[in-house]
Amino acid sequence: MTARYQEADSVGSVDPDAGPVLDSHVHFWDPQHLSYAWLSQAPPLNRPFTPDNFAALHSATVSAIFVEAGVDAQHSVAEVEWVRDQARQCPWILGAVAHVPLEDPVLAEAAIRRYADDPFVVGVRRNVQDEAAGFTTDAAFRSGIRRLGEAGLPFDACVREYQLPELVELSAACPETTIVLDHLGKPQSAAAGWTPWREALRRLAGHDNVACKLSGLATEIDADTPRPLVIALLREALDVFGPERCLYGGDWPVMTLATSYGNWLDLVREALTAYPAAVADAVLRTNAQRVYRLQPVPSSRTPEA
Repeated sequence: MTARYQEADSVGSVDPDAGPVLDSHVHFWDPQHLSYAWLSQAPPLNRPFTPDNFAALHSATVSAIFVEAGVDAQHSVAEVEWVRDQARQCPWILGAVAHVPLEDPVLAEAAIRRYADDPFVVGVRRNVQDEAAGFTTDAAFRSGIRRLGEAGLPFDACVREYQLPELVELSAACPETTIVLDHLGKPQSAAAGWTPWREALRRLAGHDNVACKLSGLATEIDADTPRPLVIALLREALDVFGPERCLYGGDWPVMTLATSYGNWLDLVREALTAYPAAVADAVLRTNAQRVYRLQPVPSSRTPEA
């Protein structure tokens, strides 16, 4: 894949002098350890992507939050435990967003009780991007979302553009739950100048309980999208949500289908050049600390002796 803003065949390593980063959206998996049925449909990704692989892309200035990676449902608890074990060797993994079947009242309640008392689990995701229209209006699902708010756990919402109006309704129905929009809502309406996406995004941003991840865009839009337009889309999210409600996310390794890690981070940093340094640092680091209720991450890290 070639593009004016993408260089997928380059390493695109992170500049350690550009400042610390907390990546709010990183995946790891090992198909030899746990089962991920969806990987059979994505051959370039159907291999292990581990914390060691991710660490090789950057210096010690990048910390990360793991987000559930579509593991087969029966392995969702095992996935959290596997990542927890990885974090013991990689302390830059600061927490996990776990899969929970929020539409199942019994399973959801047990999982939420377990994770509410687990400092390593900082949020929950039930990926709904491939569910039928109306899935998020189900009473049991909404009850699960409200229960997350009571437990102090944010909900990561992975939806497609056409589902954004549903997410607007969900946000209004569950105002006490923090909802984090993944991948800018996966904009697809390029032929219409992205107008439907822009309008839905503005409606969603009208709810104070919603934040937005600057992530996943490279794999959602056309490969030949000019770099200035990509930056304009990122700034659209920054403008409508306000930078205080935006979080940097790499979506590694899925993003490697379209670009490199360093290139994506540079793109987000370029979109932030219009803001003061303290605001940019919030988007790149401290907003994620607040949203996911993490302990403060030092502005620099010195390797232990």
